Amino acid sequence: MGKKLIITEKPSVAREFAKALNQNMKSRDGYIESDDYIITWCVGHLVTMSYPDAYDEALKRWSMDTLPFIPTDYKYEIIENVKKQFNIVKNLFHREDVDVIYNAGDSGREGEYIQRLVLMMAGYNGRAQLKRIWIDSQTEDEILRGIREAKDSSEYDNLSNAAYLRAKEDYLMGINFSRVLTLKYGYGMKQFLNRDKMVISVGRVMTCVLGMVVKREREIRDFVKTPFYRVLAGISIQDKNVEGEWKSVEGSKYFGSPILYKENGFLKEENARKLIEELKDGKEFPLAGILESIEKKKETKNPPLLYNLAELQNDCSRFFKCSPDETLRIVQELYEKKMTTYPRTDARVSSSAVAKEITKNLSGLKRIPQVAEAVDWILTEGRYKMLPKSRYVNDKQITDHYAIIPTGQGLNNMATLTPTAVKVYELIVRRFLSVFYPPAIYQKVSLVTKVGEEKFFSNMKVLAEEGYLSVWKPPVSKKKEEKEENENEEETKFDLTFLESLKTLKKGQEVEIQSLEIKTGETTPPKRYNSGSIILAMENAGQLIEDEELRAQIKGSGIGTSATRAEILKKLIANDYLALNKKTQILTPTQVGEMIFEVVEHSIRPLLNPELTASWEKGLTLVSNGEITPDEYMKKLDDFVSRRTLSVKALRQDDLLTRYRYVSQFYQTKSKGTGKKEESKV
Repeated sequence: MGKKLIITEKPSVAREFAKALNQNMKSRDGYIESDDYIITWCVGHLVTMSYPDAYDEALKRWSMDTLPFIPTDYKYEIIENVKKQFNIVKNLFHREDVDVIYNAGDSGREGEYIQRLVLMMAGYNGRAQLKRIWIDSQTEDEILRGIREAKDSSEYDNLSNAAYLRAKEDYLMGINFSRVLTLKYGYGMKQFLNRDKMVISVGRVMTCVLGMVVKREREIRDFVKTPFYRVLAGISIQDKNVEGEWKSVEGSKYFGSPILYKENGFLKEENARKLIEELKDGKEFPLAGILESIEKKKETKNPPLLYNLAELQNDCSRFFKCSPDETLRIVQELYEKKMTTYPRTDARVSSSAVAKEITKNLSGLKRIPQVAEAVDWILTEGRYKMLPKSRYVNDKQITDHYAIIPTGQGLNNMATLTPTAVKVYELIVRRFLSVFYPPAIYQKVSLVTKVGEEKFFSNMKVLAEEGYLSVWKPPVSKKKEEKEENENEEETKFDLTFLESLKTLKKGQEVEIQSLEIKTGETTPPKRYNSGSIILAMENAGQLIEDEELRAQIKGSGIGTSATRAEILKKLIANDYLALNKKTQILTPTQVGEMIFEVVEHSIRPLLNPELTASWEKGLTLVSNGEITPDEYMKKLDDFVSRRTLSVKALRQDDLLTRYRYVSQFYQTKSKGTGKKEESKV
């Protein structure tokens, strides 16, 4: 009987496999070996796509005459600094005593691609049986299950096809669009940037994200604040002062009036004062009011869904000011230390198989002092039994991997984590534990008070039962806590006892209006993207959907994938197209970024369309699912790249000089700090 060869994504993973197999492994140069197994590894990518000059030396020089460049057969080459490891892996593939080869690469599209390239370049001859190990965590049980249940590699051929297509897509768009735009517009742009050289680097996902940030920045720049004036009443109820807000509902003298800002304010302060005078009608306070309606109801709030990578990156940006790249690095470390499951996932639910065995995860978490009491309650009360039939388990919503959850193992590694990594781990643990808790319940009371023919609306809300909030306690800064308290003052200054006392109120009861005052407000511009919110917007094809329930209902692919979004953002910042404020994690475009936006909007506008960019990703998903063929996808891709490249070649070179000048003048004015708004519009 021959040996089994396992190829992992990196040396540290190979060591975990060796530990799980528990055999007498001996270290060799670039692999480890026992009587039954050989375990080797990649070190990231060993193989890459060749540059155009590998096809023809003449293509090394950028020229309009050689565009569009679309190969019939794509060339690949070994990456120079990892040739030694590639040759070790290649020789192991061809060893006579190897009869099974296990692909144990990262369990995702990119991991599949890395290993398939190695197989292709190593000249895999089909003699050994090829199998795929697909695991969700690096615990010993999961590794052994992965080996035991490894499927024939051919079952992942569609995923492999999608991986190859993704690489070809990025290659074709990057090579053709970057070259044609640089040749056409780079010279004109560099004059305004005082640069010797100007390469306009564009890509399917990268350029779309740049466009999202630039468009948002311009919305903010062009925004004009509108002041408005609300009328508030101080209403005496049960010896407390309850705030009521005037609204122009049907029956009001002002219903539908053009002098209003929405239904609850006036565009001019004098009109708000006029309303107060009309309500007072020459009388002194207190004025008489009538309770027209009293509505009491309970509001339940369910625990949030489990973390996927985008949601975790967003929360870590909010709570810890971590960039998405840093969050991915931390959660990858937690995965490799067996503490959490696979990080590069878009799913926010668990699988039914995991739900049946969830007590293993829970039992391990009892060792964490901060949550030990919560875990004990979940186990003692049998709350885990409800999980399989809950909204947190849904096999249909899982493609490659389920949500990020703690394994309950690897806790001896806690001492090796950075303080930030400990916080991220606790966030994952608390989100996981919260799904076993009942909903939080709020008691709400809504009052409508009539003064003359006008109505004032009061809303009071108090937390009646903590439910999952007793364990789900995301960290919020003191400043933010105070701000939220001030914003929701009318909801926080009452307690449950007071709300219960309102049961004695009767419709038609008379109350006293102690005051009427004007509260000035103004419209606010859209928020800038931060490093977390841009990831969520990418996940939802350009829509920044903050409501987590609504996000869960969004179907289809976003811009990029969970595995690539952080890297794309990092590249935009490294290229100086976007600026990241490390303290706040706020993203803004740079002058270069805005100029490139102008170029793309003028020449290849579809690259800025989030829905179109997402549709390419959706196409790759269809290939992965076997719903369309690679040839069908490739035909559309070749046509898109050819057509758009030729259309740019036909444009005039000086088309954008005016736009460059506007952008340049704005940034010059901005750097002096003296720019007026009307001068700075682009």
